[in-house]
Order: sequence, then structure tokens, then C-alpha cells
Amino acid sequence: MTERIHVGKRVPEIYQAMAKLQAEVEKAATNAGVDQKILELVKMRSSQINHCAFCLDMHSHDAVQMGESPRRLFVLQGWRETELFTEQERAALALTEAITNVATLHEVPDDVYDEATRVFSEEQYRAIVWEAIAINSWNRMCVTSHAPLPERAE
Repeated sequence: MTERIHVGKRVPEIYQAMAKLQAEVEKAATNAGVDQKILELVKMRSSQINHCAFCLDMHSHDAVQMGESPRRLFVLQGWRETELFTEQERAALALTEAITNVATLHEVPDDVYDEATRVFSEEQYRAIVWEAIAINSWNRMCVTSHAPLPERAE
């Protein structure tokens, strides 16, 4: 893989602003009562769609650390074909896919919006949307930079 200019930490003011955005998103999600595992699934699904190996590595590790089942992570890309995900998780995953693919879809479809707002409060919905926006930004930064995976004990 070709080494590239890393646009993240080399511009500390912008990187810190992104990190602050992420912290605010996490705080809003916690205040709204969004399960942290749902946020990790949002991060994982967006990172799968965007082919961001750095973020997939990070968030699969984080998810397992917080008690997520590796089995669910292994089948996450085919979540619609299983009964392993709750109603809220399914709504969050569908919303994440729509937001991540907005350039192709040109919208968040009404049925996806309707289901998400049926199973989440307004505050929870906002937090999940902001999480999808934030992780898509991180994915784009890491993919553009060819961010290398950190060293990790297997």
C-alpha cells in the first residue's frame, strides 16, 4: 500500500475539533440513553461500507471489550438475514446504511426514518444520526490517509 500524507494528527487543530465532536456525540448519546453497543454497531457498519480497515480494527476491538459478541460482529454485514439483532439495533443499522450511502440513495428513505423514529426518542435519533455523521468523517480521513493499523497483541 502506498504511504500517504496523513491528514489527521498532522493538523492538530482540526483533529482536535473532530475529537471534540466525537466526544460531544458520545455525551449526547449517553444522555439520551443510547446503548453504547448500538453506537459501536453504527461505527462498525459504516466502516464496513466505507472499507475503513483502521476503524473496523478499532471498533471491533472496542465492541468486544465492552462485551459485544464476536459472532454478531462476524455477521454484521448480513444483519438483515439473522435474528441476532434487536429492533433498535436493526433500526440503527438501517439508518446508518442510508446515511453512509446518501450519495447513492440521495435521501434517507421514509421507511428507514419512520422505523428509527418509532423505536428511538428524538434525542436518541439525533445522537445516532450524529454518530453516523461522525464515523463517516473519521472513515474518510483514515481511508484517504491509508491509516495503518496499530500494533495489537492477537
